Amino acid sequence: MTKKIHFPLEIGSPGIDRRTAKQYVGLRIITPFEGMFAQTDKLFKELRQWVNAKGLAEQGPYFLRYHVIDMKGLMDVEAGFVVTSRQAGDERVKGGVLPAGRYAHLTYTRYALRGNQALSIWVQEKKLEVDREITSKGEAFVCRYEAYLTDYRSEPRKTKWQVDLAFRLRD
Repeated sequence: MTKKIHFPLEIGSPGIDRRTAKQYVGLRIITPFEGMFAQTDKLFKELRQWVNAKGLAEQGPYFLRYHVIDMKGLMDVEAGFVVTSRQAGDERVKGGVLPAGRYAHLTYTRYALRGNQALSIWVQEKKLEVDREITSKGEAFVCRYEAYLTDYRSEPRKTKWQVDLAFRLRD
């Protein structure tokens, strides 16, 4: 018998959906987990300037993609922005694709760690398989990201943002 997971009001119910491929532009870094969010905040600031200069600001959303997770080592992360068509990057900003497929997901506000834990537990209980590999560098994900559904221009407080957390599942 599995225990019933309690989802606080700030964490929505998980589900599975099929998502289409999405083009994006992004800035990718490898950084220790400690201090990672200060680094990604700088990347988002730079990316917003680039997006605004290219006249793409009404597209989106922005997201944080986790390519490799090693909480005790280095994190390979990317600050990204969804665009409607492929964009030529430059020496800093690169184009990419959030791959199509089935995704386990939920929406949370305020509690990123609890949201990630809740979705991870739900995936395990449902016996779903996340599309990832364990490597010498950590957990390498085909696609794991947090999309910021709230526009930072209308709500600057991150604790108020609605975030779509998604893990690509193996087919």
